[in-house]
Amino acid sequence: MTITGIRADRTRVLVTGIGVVAPTGVGSRQHWESVLAGKSGLGRITRFDPSGYPVQVAGEVPGYDADRQVPGRLVPQTDRFTHFAMTAAAAALADADVAPSALPEYEMAVVTASSSGGTEFGQHEMERLYQKGPSWVSAYQSIAWFYAATTGQLSIRHGMRGPCGVLCCEQAGGLDALGQARRLLSSGSRLVLVGGTDASLCPYGLVAQMATGSLSTGDDPARAYLPFSTAARGFVPGEGGAFLVVESAQSAHQRGVSHYGEVLGYAAGFDPRPGSGRPPVLAAVIRRALADAGLTPDRVDVVFADALGLPAHDAAEAQAIAAVFGPGQVPVTAPKTLTGRLYAGGAALDTATALLALSQGVVPHTTGPDRVAPACEIDLVLGQPLQAGPRTALILARGHGGFTSALVVAGNPAAPDMGVTGLTSAEVNPSVKGVPA
Repeated sequence: MTITGIRADRTRVLVTGIGVVAPTGVGSRQHWESVLAGKSGLGRITRFDPSGYPVQVAGEVPGYDADRQVPGRLVPQTDRFTHFAMTAAAAALADADVAPSALPEYEMAVVTASSSGGTEFGQHEMERLYQKGPSWVSAYQSIAWFYAATTGQLSIRHGMRGPCGVLCCEQAGGLDALGQARRLLSSGSRLVLVGGTDASLCPYGLVAQMATGSLSTGDDPARAYLPFSTAARGFVPGEGGAFLVVESAQSAHQRGVSHYGEVLGYAAGFDPRPGSGRPPVLAAVIRRALADAGLTPDRVDVVFADALGLPAHDAAEAQAIAAVFGPGQVPVTAPKTLTGRLYAGGAALDTATALLALSQGVVPHTTGPDRVAPACEIDLVLGQPLQAGPRTALILARGHGGFTSALVVAGNPAAPDMGVTGLTSAEVNPSVKGVPA
């Protein structure tokens, strides 16, 4: 059983900007309103005709127009997953009031999570290859499909020439990218643009996802994705994700900007081979993340679950949560039932949602399930948001193949409890997103 974690060196890591592109909306405000209202972004696939596929339902980003969101020359050169990243990253930088040209270029870094890379772009180029011949294949195929394409494009576009990288850990990648961002801030970088997006809702991408046997074949969007439920049948795929601006407290103070919250702890591990007889690592990873944060379990106010939607996996996650916190002793939520699992974008979006929830003093509810399975001894928040004034959150993520990660974040203690307003604290009153560190 392999467990890795980071012992904090007291460098405070603040989240000063959030950008969202998700089935629940483009922009953090629209996303947050959808989360609070339980407004689902799931529906029948429209990006292609899914009638010949067993999977009919997915989470698609509504009304997204790359021609309006991305510099014109880059639209034909890059894949949809990079388009999403450019939009979310630009929003996060604007939210953090960052003008990259005003900061030392080698002190700004970019870290992204990636899963399958530019699937749709690659599919179209393969179609041209087999239907028309090699001379019709775009020269940009050599880079647009690449899982690191987004990192490179963001680095170039925003002049961020510090350490740049990509982590390919499927659904867990967003948390691992944040863990890497914290490392960079502890070793000389002052600001990191970090996050992940995915866009695999094309025939080639869907077939690849179906190979895991984990996708829901339900055709009712309201009942297709029901994690921790007696009716769980797999998960719904989605597209999109989120980007965050994280920076040292010293940098935020020098720039005079506010913050949503702070990254306190992180740990990661890898599950043993199925059938090996060795236990999953999730409980140990949670404990390592809490130790890294310097917190005891009773200091965690809400858990944002991975919520795979398969009975055995849900039961294993619930058992790990119960082993650390006690059965039913901490509120658990899975807002991803509104978006589907976004792979590389999923954990980044969960982190953004958790920080918005902490800044509002609200625990979002889990839409879809109406009854928790007996094997899952957790306090799953159902029905409506819980106005419980949470200040710390644990975010869990598990990627296909065994990737397992946990992140602990704290909300800004200066942010008052605004109640269920439908707005982020920054949109209600920009002064309460946080105070200069």
